Parts: sequence; C-alpha cells; structure tokens
Amino acid sequence: MQENSKQPNESTVSDHPLSMTVYDLPNPNDLLQVDSKRTMRGRLFMMGVLIICAAPVVLSYLTYYIIRPTSFKSYGELIQPTLPIPSIQERVLMHPASDSASELINLSQLKGQWLLVSVGDSGCNSVCQHNLYFQRQIHTALGKERDRVDRVWLVTGEGAIAPEVLKGLGDAWVIRVSKSDLSKWLAPGANQLLEDHLYLVDPMGEWMMRFPPYLGIDTAPKLRRDLERLLRASESWDLPGRSVLPKGTFEEPNPPEHQTHPIPSQPNVSEKR
Repeated sequence: MQENSKQPNESTVSDHPLSMTVYDLPNPNDLLQVDSKRTMRGRLFMMGVLIICAAPVVLSYLTYYIIRPTSFKSYGELIQPTLPIPSIQERVLMHPASDSASELINLSQLKGQWLLVSVGDSGCNSVCQHNLYFQRQIHTALGKERDRVDRVWLVTGEGAIAPEVLKGLGDAWVIRVSKSDLSKWLAPGANQLLEDHLYLVDPMGEWMMRFPPYLGIDTAPKLRRDLERLLRASESWDLPGRSVLPKGTFEEPNPPEHQTHPIPSQPNVSEKR
C-alpha cells in the first residue's frame, strides 16, 4: 500500500513546470568583450610573425648602412696586382721526390700548390736560417692541410750550401736562382732586403702576399692564420697534392755559365748578411 501511494507523487514532481532548468540568454556586452580580446590576440600574433620575417632584412640594412663591420686585416701584405712565376730554367738542388741535385726545372712548373717561399744566399746567414726554421715550423703546424703547401727555398749566389742546412730542410724544394732573375719577380718591403721576408704564391702561380720580416714566436702564428684562412677559402677548387709533373720536367743539365760550378764536399758557411 505504501509503494502504490508513492508512485503518483513521483509522477507529479517530475511533471511539475517548476522542476525544469531555465538558462538566461548571454549578455551582448560580454560577447563583445570576448570578441575584442580574440581580435587583439590575433593582431598581436600577426605582428609577431611580421617582425620575425622582417628582422633579417632590417638587420642587414642596419649592418650595411649604419654599423658597417670592419674589414679583416691580414698579417701579410697583399700584392696587387699579383705577379706570375717567371718562366725561367733553374737548377734544382733538392726536391720532395728526391734528394738528388743537378736537375733543371722551369719555375712555372711549380704551379698547382701553395708555395711558402724563402730567399737566401747559399751561405745562409743567421737571418736565412731563422726564416727557414719558421718556414718549416709553420708548415708543420698546418696539420693535414700542409699537403696543399710546398716549402721552397730559392738560393742565390754560387757558393756551397752547408750539409747541415740541407739536412734540416726536410721535404722542401731547394732551387738555385740568379738574383737578377729573382729581383724581376719578387721584391722586398721598404728599407728591407729580399732575404728578409717569406713570400706566398697561390696554386695558379701568382705571387700574392709578402710577410713582414723578422718572424718571432709571437708573429709566426699570425702568418699561419693568414695561410689557414686562404686554404679554407680555396678548398672548393684547390685539391691536396700537385699533379704528377709531366715527362721532361727534369732534364739533364746543360746549365748557363753562372750555374756550372760544382758543389764542394766541404762547404764554407758564412754567417754574414
């Protein structure tokens, strides 16, 4: 009897109009505020995108027209215009492929490698030995890139070269050149001697840089950095190693008069400049 009496009551409660939930309509002012916030966020987002896209262009203009970065200054002096290796026949006293002497080569056939060149009289005084020492040290410090650089000692004068000097040169080219021929190609700095400098020749055979004289522990790294920058800049077209020299590069000598004197077995080394 109790269960039957409850059923009508439940039906009555569920059908009563006051039991239905009623929602108010949204306030138009609130909708306007929400829309304005969304619009502002969208505009800020688009402005951020535009700023990011335009920043490289703006910075490039500022850098070029206002800030203007300073140009790189090399340690060596650039030779402008460059001067090509002269096509002259000279005697090879030693070269990387052999330690034999009395061979002739045309200097222009040294193309294909960077050349770090030293000049000195056959007596090789203290300045000459100093340059040859740093020439070898800088070459060694290049690491794996040293295969792209050859050391060349251009020897002037007809005297003998001390065996201990030749022994310390390692795999360098040693070529006897008349000073008159050499002076038509290389030139010293103001108030300097030809023997005071190291010279740099590019793989196309162009003398393009002269380094200050009297290298020391503090200045030799500057020369090496110049050389490393040039090697990096040319690595896209300059390959390690010189191509095989053509047949007939070295000939049995029939030297001119100024090259006919043999090298004595016991040379007399002079230390005077």
